[in-house]
Amino acid sequence: MKRKINKVILLTTVVVTLIFTQSVSASDSLSIIDLGNLGGPYSIAFGINQRGEVVGGSVTLAGSEHAFLWEDGTMIDLGTLPGGSYSIATAINNRGQIVGNGDTPSGDQRAFLWANSRMNDLGTLPGGYFSGASAINERGQIVGYSDTALGDHHDYFWVHASLWQNGSITDLGTLPGGSASFATGINSSGQVVGYSETASGADHAFLWEKGTMTDLGTLGGSYSTASAINDRKQVVGISETASSEQHAFIWQNGTMTDLGALLGGSYNGASAINDRGQIVGYNYNEATNNAHAYLWDKGSMTDLGTQISDSFSFANAINERGQIVGQRNDTSGAPHALLWTR
Repeated sequence: MKRKINKVILLTTVVVTLIFTQSVSASDSLSIIDLGNLGGPYSIAFGINQRGEVVGGSVTLAGSEHAFLWEDGTMIDLGTLPGGSYSIATAINNRGQIVGNGDTPSGDQRAFLWANSRMNDLGTLPGGYFSGASAINERGQIVGYSDTALGDHHDYFWVHASLWQNGSITDLGTLPGGSASFATGINSSGQVVGYSETASGADHAFLWEKGTMTDLGTLGGSYSTASAINDRKQVVGISETASSEQHAFIWQNGTMTDLGALLGGSYNGASAINDRGQIVGYNYNEATNNAHAYLWDKGSMTDLGTQISDSFSFANAINERGQIVGQRNDTSGAPHALLWTR
């Protein structure tokens, strides 16, 4: 189990928008838009809704990390929780509700909901100190994680997947024998995915529905993590294979399917899936030492990084229009938020 949740160094430039063109097929094309930043050197885009509104995090001119909302070519600083110093936005629904993580004056990380131009602390499980929000659906249900009363302050051994709805928080528990779990995605039916420690100590992807957490297994290796679920109950994520490689998977109808050695690499992962079954993620090719964002559609893989001059790009989310957000890393390793759009 990943015991430590690193404060993500995030990142945004409100100013110039750069556009490049990338061929996807003979009949289709995507433009790549650099979303800029909030005055600092870094930005990452984590979520997008059907209106093309993008959220993520950026370093400001003052050097702090702030959540942002990008719409109509403008990046807006969402600020922080009262008295906090940093924030990160992870997801947005079609109602414009935004979730993410920020800190409090005491230095604890808290999940937040941003709505009606206000950022609200979602709190923790009873007895907890910190929490984080990963995803939100159209019903306003939010999933993420919180520590519990079982652990000490900042003890990540007892973090549990959590669901916020109707002003209350629910502990989703763990797989049998595990002590920690994290929720990463939720669909419109309230089905939740994530990963949990098992009795063996390895992480396994899970599906939670109607109070029951189901182990989705692996691709033959020891671990797996689920990253997203669509309204067709298709789940995507990452799993170790029997040959100790890391591959993206899609799980549906009780079966986990390996998406294969994508684009020639043996290390890859799936970050998101829309209701059309389009999947995005990243592929690392050890022979060339680069990572490229990709789009998987109907069994065909498109390299989204071929027209980007930098060696590393990642796709983090996709909406029903096929718009994709993520980032590229420049030669210094600094990430820049990107939007791939038609």
